[in-house]
Amino acid sequence: MMQGSPPASASLEQLPLTQLKGVGPALVEKLNTLGISTVLDLLFHLPLRYQDRTRLTPIGALRHGSDVVIEGVIAGCAVMLGKRRSLLVKVQDGTGLTNLRFFHFSNAQKNALTTGSRIRCFGEARWGKGGLELNHPEYQLLQEAMPLPLAMHLTPVYPATEGLQQTRLRKLLEQVLEKLQSSGALPDYLPAVLCRQERFIGLLEALQLLHQPPPDISLHHLEHGQHPAQIRLVFEELLANYLSLRRLRDEAQSQAAPALQHHTNLQQRLLQSLPFELTAAQLRVSREIANDLAKPLPMLRLVQGDVGSGKTLVAVLAALQAVESGYQAALMAPTEILAEQHFLNLDQWLTPLGVELGFLSGKIKGKKRQQVLHDLAGGKIQVMVGTHALFQEEVQFGLLGLVIVDEQHRFGVHQRLTLREKGKHAGTWPHQLIMTATPIPRTLTMSAYADLDCSIIDELPPGRTPVNTVLISAQRRGDVVERISTACKHGRQAYWVCTLIEESETLQCQAAEATFADLQQALPDVRIGLIHGRMKPKQKAEIMAAFKAGSLQLLVATTVIEVGVDVPNASVMVIENPERLGLSQLHQLRGRVGRGSQESHCLLLYQTPLSEAGKLRLGIMRESNDGFYIAEKDLEIRGPGEILGTRQTGLMAFRIADLTRDSYLQPKVKLWAEKIRAQQPELVEPLIKRWLANAEQYGNV
Repeated sequence: MMQGSPPASASLEQLPLTQLKGVGPALVEKLNTLGISTVLDLLFHLPLRYQDRTRLTPIGALRHGSDVVIEGVIAGCAVMLGKRRSLLVKVQDGTGLTNLRFFHFSNAQKNALTTGSRIRCFGEARWGKGGLELNHPEYQLLQEAMPLPLAMHLTPVYPATEGLQQTRLRKLLEQVLEKLQSSGALPDYLPAVLCRQERFIGLLEALQLLHQPPPDISLHHLEHGQHPAQIRLVFEELLANYLSLRRLRDEAQSQAAPALQHHTNLQQRLLQSLPFELTAAQLRVSREIANDLAKPLPMLRLVQGDVGSGKTLVAVLAALQAVESGYQAALMAPTEILAEQHFLNLDQWLTPLGVELGFLSGKIKGKKRQQVLHDLAGGKIQVMVGTHALFQEEVQFGLLGLVIVDEQHRFGVHQRLTLREKGKHAGTWPHQLIMTATPIPRTLTMSAYADLDCSIIDELPPGRTPVNTVLISAQRRGDVVERISTACKHGRQAYWVCTLIEESETLQCQAAEATFADLQQALPDVRIGLIHGRMKPKQKAEIMAAFKAGSLQLLVATTVIEVGVDVPNASVMVIENPERLGLSQLHQLRGRVGRGSQESHCLLLYQTPLSEAGKLRLGIMRESNDGFYIAEKDLEIRGPGEILGTRQTGLMAFRIADLTRDSYLQPKVKLWAEKIRAQQPELVEPLIKRWLANAEQYGNV
């Protein structure tokens, strides 16, 4: 049995911010924008970095790029006119002379900086016109009679917001730390046995040290998250995150779901009609899903599979299990084009079996829409495919038994929650199957998806050929056009993907249209099509069908073709400006070729000069076709928010933990979390509340 339970005095957790000196409604509002609503939140608002203001640097020893505290006498002050008006203050200290430069200043400020006055400044030394200077330093004028002591500890720099200065935040935190020292009212929820075995320092000591580090502390360790005080807090935050996901799973498992019958006739008929055999990985994952669906508990399963591994077919087999048991299934995709692609695939597989399919997107309007909604509510439509449109209030299902979400990270949390709500029926909830072709590194899965069972389709169907990836400078565009011409003459098909750094769909489409016009001129004998996000669904479907049928040889597209498009005869892909995309997205795009048996090529047409990071990322694409390896590298380079798409979901807004840097802690976090759940369940709630007070709703998905 573990020792320790939460102490009763948790006053700090309820203490409003207005209890601090100088905090009124306006300041409360600014702090709220940073997610700070109580004094405890403020205490856990940790510094981003630190400045060393504990020692003076002689002016003669200044180095470019270093943060320094200097002290000296003002030797002159004048307004300089040039491209930008600035106030220039000369300061000397006996070892040398330097300039302070202010681009924003008032007359009162200028008049106060008088020659002969003593001044202390903090700022970054940089090269200017007349040598090293400090731009917009923080400064104080000194009285000879009252020498000003230097800082006793490193100065923290906090995440801030507009109108909230660092000095204000530091003063507030000094107040909080003083309150803590006098009251000691901060319960430590980590069991004593855990702290002993992991050699963790106390909670209060860790917080004190991170807000006010002593001058002799290792800045290197602090900057890299390796100080024992940081590790102690990171561990607790990861633990709280894991416990919250496990609790959400327990809640989901306490609900009822329809038990869907195994081994259906429809599944057998579909498998017999296919011109290929399922891979061992597809069969294994299908069995895992079928077993889950047969239980009267809601399935929560994530299926990961590399591009082209056959996830859609596995999902369709699950949908048939629901249909044969008298329930509806819904398949939701993040984009119109992917939803349409799914609908075409399902139409091929399911219509011959007599299964009624429906399709709904924002662009389906009027009578047609009303008919679809009527058929869905009445239960006539058995499998519904759609985009975000499926969330809308007017969309009602007759009896929804299975929700399938494709590319799950592309949706906001509340949207997925809404779809699940639509399947609530007579006290039961629908099963959920979540699919992604963005392989998620294992360490990330443990922390982001601890509430889901995970299945991995880890082999590609036979006959797939690895894609040969080549990096080519945009200056050799002519050679690439020639290569496309040769491929098309030999009966092959090709993609030309235009990417832009701007998010604007309009600009992306303009770039694609310009490329389309250029290629039509350069390749008069090649039949070229154009597809982008602003076209009508009917247009897109017609162009895709023409490309699939082979009547178009080259398809110019924006990244709308990233997922779901399957043309086995396409064996060349050109991606312009690949340095602007994430590795996982590049891997997704590349997966559109190499789907047949012939040798396939992906040409990455990059702009010069390529940055070091760009070289590194494109080099990874060239050396590997393994989605999981690429995802691990993507995680190292870009961090978890990008990979999980959590800009929309907010799932990963950690205060101190960094999933990439701290992944080595995950196995221990999992181990201790399960011990706490079993032996000291009373600690679960306070830990979650301390670290994730605002994030609990995210897991209810």
